[in-house]
Amino acid sequence: MNFVPQKHKVSVSEWHKMGEYNIFPPEARMELIKGEIIDMAPIGPSHAGCVIKLIDLFANQKEKSALLNVQNPIQLGDASEPEPDLALLRPTSHFYRERHPTADDILLLIEVSDTTVKHDREVKIPLYAKEGIVECWLVDLNEFQVEVYLNPTANGYTSQRIFESGQTLIPSQLPHIEIQVSDILSP
Repeated sequence: MNFVPQKHKVSVSEWHKMGEYNIFPPEARMELIKGEIIDMAPIGPSHAGCVIKLIDLFANQKEKSALLNVQNPIQLGDASEPEPDLALLRPTSHFYRERHPTADDILLLIEVSDTTVKHDREVKIPLYAKEGIVECWLVDLNEFQVEVYLNPTANGYTSQRIFESGQTLIPSQLPHIEIQVSDILSP
């Protein structure tokens, strides 16, 4: 009999237990994607500055229609707990203290990308679609554009549009918000 080695997939509950037992060093930056523990890239100044700018842009317009969730976990099924750069969440009185947000809670998810564009586009965006996240933006700092993904299916988003400087973004679930692409991408 021939044994073929298999990867051991980690569930969200196992992932949480590892955290409780301090399996990883405190400075480790990791996320659980499709049952695999993925090391996250260090956040450089351009990436961090863009996230801060997004926080400012949304905080000034969201009113009480959404909660800002910045680089915190979201739970997608039993095998993924990514930490997107920004998620606008449905308001709740418990402010997600009782559980991590799930796809149903997310009004808009944003990934800011410079060094991980390929991973974000080929792994994370399809995962977000499969889990039913209604709208996702990928801010591509290398190409100076924002990719907007809508209409999620199990096979990916059926609508993708690229926005560049001079254009305006209006989240489908938050139509009172208008974000200028140039405001996101300018220093």
